[in-house]
Amino acid sequence: MIPKQLREELLDHVASAVTPREAAVEVMRALQAFYGWLTDEAVDEAAEILSLSPLQVEELATFYEMIYRRPVGKRVIHLCDSISCWSAGAESMMAYLRKSLGIDEGGTTENGIFTLVPCACLGNCGEGPTMLIGETLYGSLTPERLDQILEEEREGVRCLDN
Repeated sequence: MIPKQLREELLDHVASAVTPREAAVEVMRALQAFYGWLTDEAVDEAAEILSLSPLQVEELATFYEMIYRRPVGKRVIHLCDSISCWSAGAESMMAYLRKSLGIDEGGTTENGIFTLVPCACLGNCGEGPTMLIGETLYGSLTPERLDQILEEEREGVRCLDN
C-alpha cells in the first residue's frame, strides 16, 4: 500500500488533468517507482486513483513499453531496434549485451541489476545504435562504450545500495 502523501499527490495530479486517462501514465510511473514495477496491487491502486477499472489500467499498462508488469532489474536497458539503429548495428550491440550480461532479451541478471529489453525508436536516430537506461540516453554504441556504460551503471547501483 502506498503512503498517504503519495496517494494525495497522485489524486491532486488526477484532479488537475482534463480526464483521468490523461494522468494515467504519470500515476502508473509513480506507482512503478514506488514498487519497482507495476504490481497487481499497484494496478488496483491506480484504478482507484484514476476512477477506472483494473482492466482499463491493465490495458494502458501493457500498451506502454516502459511500464513493467513484472519484476525488473534496478537498471533497465532499453536498446532501440528501430530501422535506423538496426542499420547502424543495434543487432550486434544486442548480441554483445546478451553475452556480456549472460541474459536473453527480456531477462534480468542474476544479481538483479540489469534487465535487457528491445524497444521502438528512442528518437536518437542520428546517433544510432542507441539505448536508454533510466533517464539517460546513450548513442553511438560500440562494445567498448557498452562496457564503460555498464560499469558506470553498476557503480551507480553500488552507491545507492551503500
